[in-house]
Amino acid sequence: MVQYTLAQSPEIILTVPGKDSSKAREKAMDQLMELMDEGKLPTDLADGFGPKNFIEIKDPTGINAGRNSAGTASDNEDSINQAVQILSALATLKLKAQESRAEALQVRQHIDVLFTDDLVTEEEINQLKEGFKVLKNYAQTNLRYRDARAQAEDARAVLDKALQSSEPESKKNV
Repeated sequence: MVQYTLAQSPEIILTVPGKDSSKAREKAMDQLMELMDEGKLPTDLADGFGPKNFIEIKDPTGINAGRNSAGTASDNEDSINQAVQILSALATLKLKAQESRAEALQVRQHIDVLFTDDLVTEEEINQLKEGFKVLKNYAQTNLRYRDARAQAEDARAVLDKALQSSEPESKKNV
């Protein structure tokens, strides 16, 4: 499995079977087109956006798996870049979830009217139906945020390891 994201919307993650290849990127492009057709893509893409514009997401915990702990500088830089990307996506998702939470909770309070014998107007029902979109978007964003948060724990560990001091012992004793 390979995962791709967009620079414009790092919270969008497209997963396709196989390894990174032009065929996998085409499949991700198909998924992206479906999202656009359904109106689920939060940003507009520039004209000429193509499969080569996808950003491959790599698992920061799996990058150095099976290698010695030293790894190469390039491998370490890749894992740091991916960790930062994952944390950036988490920050974006958290902000979106926070922004829509209050409105979603207000809509949720109005749902209870459907379960009473009280009379409701057609306008109230139409407002509820519009509110369902808000609820759905919030719920989906919140689920993606929770999933991303679990993945971001590993990314945070990668950064913590990279930020540990590597001063030689002789400097510490001075």
